[in-house]
Amino acid sequence: MMTDGIETQQQAQVFRWRIGHVMAIAIFLVSSALALVAWNNARERELRLAEAQFHATVGKLASLVELRMTSYALTQRGGASLFAALKWPSAEQWRSYADGLALDEHFPSLIGLGFAAYADQSQLMRMQLQIREAGGGLLDVRPHGVRPHYGPIIYLEPHTPENQIAVGFDMYSDPIRQRAMQAAMESGEVQLTGAVQLVQDNGKPTMGLLLYTPVYAGEFVPSTPAQRRTSIVGWVYSPFHIAQMLERAIAPARTSEHMRVVDVTDPAQVVLYADPGIGKVNAFTHNLSLSMYGRRWRLDFFSGPQNIAAPQLASLNNMLVAGGLVSFLLFGLIWTLVSTQARAQRLAADMTASYRRSEQRFRSAMQYSAIGKTLLDKAGNIVDTNPAFNAILGRSQPDLLGRSLVSLLDGGDEQLRTTQMNALLDDGRGVARITRTLHRQDGEVRHVQLTISPVPGDPDRDIARLVQMEDVSERVRAEAAVKSLNRTLESRVAARTRELSDANRELESFAYSVSHDLRAPLRAIEGFSRILGERYADAMDETGRDYLGRVRKATARMAELIDALLKLSRISRTGLSMAEVDLSSLAKEVAASLADADPQRRVDVRIQPGMHAQGDRTLLLTLLDNLMGNAWKFTRDTPGAWIEVGMAPGQDGKPRWFVRDNGAGFDAGYADKLFHPFQRLHSQDAFPGHGIGLASVKRIIERHGGEISAEGAVGQGATFQFTLGEPSPPEPDVMG
Repeated sequence: MMTDGIETQQQAQVFRWRIGHVMAIAIFLVSSALALVAWNNARERELRLAEAQFHATVGKLASLVELRMTSYALTQRGGASLFAALKWPSAEQWRSYADGLALDEHFPSLIGLGFAAYADQSQLMRMQLQIREAGGGLLDVRPHGVRPHYGPIIYLEPHTPENQIAVGFDMYSDPIRQRAMQAAMESGEVQLTGAVQLVQDNGKPTMGLLLYTPVYAGEFVPSTPAQRRTSIVGWVYSPFHIAQMLERAIAPARTSEHMRVVDVTDPAQVVLYADPGIGKVNAFTHNLSLSMYGRRWRLDFFSGPQNIAAPQLASLNNMLVAGGLVSFLLFGLIWTLVSTQARAQRLAADMTASYRRSEQRFRSAMQYSAIGKTLLDKAGNIVDTNPAFNAILGRSQPDLLGRSLVSLLDGGDEQLRTTQMNALLDDGRGVARITRTLHRQDGEVRHVQLTISPVPGDPDRDIARLVQMEDVSERVRAEAAVKSLNRTLESRVAARTRELSDANRELESFAYSVSHDLRAPLRAIEGFSRILGERYADAMDETGRDYLGRVRKATARMAELIDALLKLSRISRTGLSMAEVDLSSLAKEVAASLADADPQRRVDVRIQPGMHAQGDRTLLLTLLDNLMGNAWKFTRDTPGAWIEVGMAPGQDGKPRWFVRDNGAGFDAGYADKLFHPFQRLHSQDAFPGHGIGLASVKRIIERHGGEISAEGAVGQGATFQFTLGEPSPPEPDVMG
């Protein structure tokens, strides 16, 4: 019986397997058929939309052609009005009218705007005589010969060489032109010719057309054909190439359509224009008939193949392929589902066991973690705790369950829950960290750090947040001790700073006193040496006088060094009077002073105009005086010496001023010594100086919160660049 049950169960499983696979095949066939039907319907709809768009576009193209021809006719009617107003305008008047129309700009496809007279043989001779008397020369009417009536071209603008060839041509001698001219004369309306060879083309195989507007004697058009033939004076006409006219007319609205224009007025139809891109295969075709000033045109339009006329079909083909793929994937999915049903059941059982193991691991982590942990519900009440959490609070788990966490903390009001927990945690991504104090059940105060994070899952679950509590009482005490130590260190640093400031002031006072005390002996040495040289010079030999001179020079040098030292010390103590300073004006002032002091020198001083800065004008003048004075001194032996003062933005975008020269330069390896007092890179005999100037410059720059740097090479000049930032306060004046 058990064997029969197993066999029955196996047969049922085989039957369900077969039913499932048959269903998969049926779904594949049905979905494929639906995709094919949807593709076909969408394709037909896209073709209809593309055809409607094609018809609308070609209708717009035809309207543009009509509009262009109408604009030509209106232009000619203006010329006819000119003849009616002036009877017979001169060549200059006709040229002025044509120039005012700006044909090249407004009607670029028109070859010109002209006038052809209507005359018999006697009228033609009088006309030729009038033109000659008016200074127009001999009107050569071509082709030569005697004819009852003539229609020679009298005026044609613009005055190009091609148009001048056409002047004098008898258009009435050509049957096609004569037909349109006679129709315009008798009807009083604008008339268009059939295809002709324009005289301007000089035999080139280019198809042209002419548009004629009749001109009558008097202000009004006669009412009958007979009166019109009697009153005709001539025609205002315009020649143009049909291809250029059509291409320029339809250019604003043309896309991928191709066009052919056929003149169907006569039994022998003439193709006036045909796009070279017209193919044999076209998705859509359409033709429109136009009545064009006595001629009938048929406009044939061709869309090109489907991939051009309806490019959306390509995406529909992709949709068909996608539909087939989806059907196949759906078939494969159902087939796979049927084939793996048992495995899915085993997988579900494995997932259930895995979930249970995961829950057990979480419970173990809660139970044995050294950090206190608790789970809260949406109201902030405790749902579960671990032993470490219970130990921190000094309470048992039953005593904690159901209580609000904030009620266990000092200062645990509703603000903790709403602002720190809800605002940061309700979005499911934030983590809040706060530090609080609490009183254990035994009364001991502890500092704890809480890390509150959301527990993702079903909103209806009773667990909303996980709180980790760490006892940081020892750390808080250590931080308090560190802060106390820092306060002690700050007081010690302040005391040491005061001691150092007092020592600096005493040192400066000592240096100032020494420099003052040195002046009296120096004055004595200088005075007695001078008296000795004046009174006892004859008693000394040349060597003695040389020694005495050296003594006096050394004394003067010592006095200069003392003055420079005092000057350097004053720079650090002088208060800054900040204002906007015109550095270009200061540089010009220094340059003028240098030139006045050394008039024999010829130095090209280049100063960039418009340089301004915020600073103390007196100190900045001293700065430029030292830098430009150095440049003036070290270019002494340089032919074609020049000094440049300018400003350029640095890498940080802030302005950097510079003083540059082509003088003696210096070894770049010793650039760091330039700004130290009494440090010199050149001998006193070569370039005199006391070594204080650049040190003063550096102190002025530092007083203005800036920086200075030097670049140079021996024999190639030097460049000093500096910036001006936030000014620093002066040092206390201890020397009076």
